[in-house]
Amino acid sequence: MNDHDLFLFDLQGFITVPDALSAAQLSELNAILDEHIAHDVPTDATNHRFGGLLDWSPAYRALIDQPTITPYLEAFINRQFRLDHVYADIIRSGKGPIGTRLHGGATPFDAAQYYHYHNGRMYSGLTVVAYNLRDVNPGDGGTGCVPGSHKSNFAYPDDWRDTDELQPFMRAVTGPAGTAVIFTEALTHGTLPWRGLGERRTVFFKYSPFPLSWSAGYFDANRYPDLTERQKAILEAPNARYRGR
Repeated sequence: MNDHDLFLFDLQGFITVPDALSAAQLSELNAILDEHIAHDVPTDATNHRFGGLLDWSPAYRALIDQPTITPYLEAFINRQFRLDHVYADIIRSGKGPIGTRLHGGATPFDAAQYYHYHNGRMYSGLTVVAYNLRDVNPGDGGTGCVPGSHKSNFAYPDDWRDTDELQPFMRAVTGPAGTAVIFTEALTHGTLPWRGLGERRTVFFKYSPFPLSWSAGYFDANRYPDLTERQKAILEAPNARYRGR
C-alpha cells in the first residue's frame, strides 16, 4: 500500500489491488467453488449466492487475514478490524442474487456503514474486499459504483439507482482474476448486469471496526482449530477490546 492508494480510497471510496491472490490461491479457491457449484447450483440457474465459506476449507479461511490485503484494512478501518460476514456469488448472465439497483451512500447516515476522516486518518465502517476469482473485463459488468458518493451530503436520487444503463458519472470496476476491489459500504454501489463470457465469480469478505457489527450473527472461532491467534481475534464478536484485554 502507498500514498496513491490512500489518496484514491479517500477520493473515490474504492481502490483495486492487482494480484491480491496468487495463481496457486486462485486455482485452489476455484476448484473448491467448482465442487459446491456442481453440488448446489442447477445447470439452468443464472446466479447463486453461497454462505458458510469459512467451513469450506483452509484456503478460504486463509483469506481472513490475506497478507496482501491486511495493510489496507488497517489503514481504512483500524488495526483491530473484525470480520463481519462472508459470501460468494456466481452470476452466469443478467442480474445477480440481489438485482442491479445501487445502494449505500453517505446520506442518510448509517451507524454501521459510514466513512469519516479525522486527525490525519480514515475511518470506514463496514468495508468490503471483493476478490475476482475470474476475469472481469470492461463491458462485462461486475461491480458498479458512483465514485465519491461515500462523502455526499445529499441522498442518491432513486431514479438513478437501476444500473441496466450506466449514467455518465457511474463507474464499472473491473480487473483480472486475482484482483481485489476494496470499498467502503458508504459508497453508492451495486452489481451491474453480467454480460461477460462464462461466470462471474466473486468472493466477498466484509469487515467492520472492532466495536461494531452489521451482521446479526457472529463467527465461532472454536469451529476452526487451524486458525492463528490473529485470525481468532478477527473473528471475535464486536466488543470494546479495552487496553490490557
